[in-house]
Amino acid sequence: SYYQHFYFFFERLTMPNNQPTANSNLVISNHITDMLDDLPQSQFLNDETLKNNDRLRQQMHEDLIDSYDEEIESEMDDYIQDLRYDGQPLTDSQKIARHIYFNELIRLQKELIKLQDWVVATGERIVVIFEGRDSAGKGGAIKRITQRLNPRVCRVAALPAPNDREKTQWYFQRYVAHLPAAGEIVLFDRSWYNRAGVERVMGFCTDAQYEEFFESVPEFERMLVRSGIRLIKYWFSISDDEQESRFMSRIYDPLKQWKLSPMDLESRRRWEDYTKAKEVMFERTHIPEARWWIVEGDDKKKARLNCINHLLSQIPYQEIQRDEVVLPEREHHDNYQREPIGEDMYVPNVY
Repeated sequence: SYYQHFYFFFERLTMPNNQPTANSNLVISNHITDMLDDLPQSQFLNDETLKNNDRLRQQMHEDLIDSYDEEIESEMDDYIQDLRYDGQPLTDSQKIARHIYFNELIRLQKELIKLQDWVVATGERIVVIFEGRDSAGKGGAIKRITQRLNPRVCRVAALPAPNDREKTQWYFQRYVAHLPAAGEIVLFDRSWYNRAGVERVMGFCTDAQYEEFFESVPEFERMLVRSGIRLIKYWFSISDDEQESRFMSRIYDPLKQWKLSPMDLESRRRWEDYTKAKEVMFERTHIPEARWWIVEGDDKKKARLNCINHLLSQIPYQEIQRDEVVLPEREHHDNYQREPIGEDMYVPNVY
């Protein structure tokens, strides 16, 4: 079973040599050290709670490790795919590339947190559209953007196919309901551009509806921009060969089969039709107020980093100074008593 390769992951993820190491989380540990170094020394060293409590310091350290382990867990499926077919470990150059990837990703995610604070402080409204071929990496990029952000500030809108009632509405109506209020970021995992792509190719809209869309969408987007919304549109591009590889991976990976829908399979057959639809879409909706940006997606990790880096460059955010947080002392009362809880209410400790 390819699940056995989990054991290789922690030793071979980022180490530039082939020797197993107990310090498998080197990149993560380095960032924990950086984070502690970034703390105001007066706050950190003069906090009596921390200064004299080794147990609390150790618990904080473990909590930081656990939070960064989320990224390792997110990458495990990529690593398994690397090993599944030939059983070969990663080369030194691949390990170094992963080392760079993790360092850059966490650095960019720190910047995303600054962006989030700025959006909340200034009341900005941001909409980011993610379009592209199936399996091009839109979801992976969205996951890395939202991974360490507050879901109340940065949320994902991934709408299902319209129901019978929605089909009778103004086409943009169901998308408008998901637009951001002040201090919010909305990432559209596919958007109103469904009409220019899948609906056109699969025959889900009439020629008249298709033409009306192209007449309406430039003005619709200009209206959003005039209202103060920052609108950024990404198209994730993928080659024919790479899409075939990813689809085959989904077919044989039980953890990814849910990603492969009948519509995905049909889109594979109609590759050239989707190409024509994309070209028409670019020609008719690439406007100065809301231009398209193409992300090359064959290398998923580079695509994620390039997309996040570009997104940050499009917004003039600034670091917001936070007030120093002081944890209040817990109150203790002599009459406080914790009531017993039945054993049958606890989740069994299987692990």
